[in-house]
Amino acid sequence: MRIAKILGTVTLGRSLPEFAGASLRLAVPMSLANLTGDEKPAADELVLWDEFGSGVGDLVALSEGGEAAQPFRPDDKPVDAYNAAILDKMDLNKTELRKLKS
Repeated sequence: MRIAKILGTVTLGRSLPEFAGASLRLAVPMSLANLTGDEKPAADELVLWDEFGSGVGDLVALSEGGEAAQPFRPDDKPVDAYNAAILDKMDLNKTELRKLKS
């Protein structure tokens, strides 16, 4: 599971019936350096399945790959990333994190 920041909404002209019931969001995965403000996000953006109503700027916990499809079993959903949670608050102790880096 990784933390990502929501950049926007993906709108489809046509979609599969399996996509009904949720929104697709454009998100960028965040590294520890991104979360502490030491660097700007540089990862490639991805599209994730969102049932929780996340908005632009929200931080979310996302699962990817086979784990992203697990919430839908036994149904099949063609998703590569799933919003598992919206993170309301994160407390990062920069001093302790720097100790971990060294």
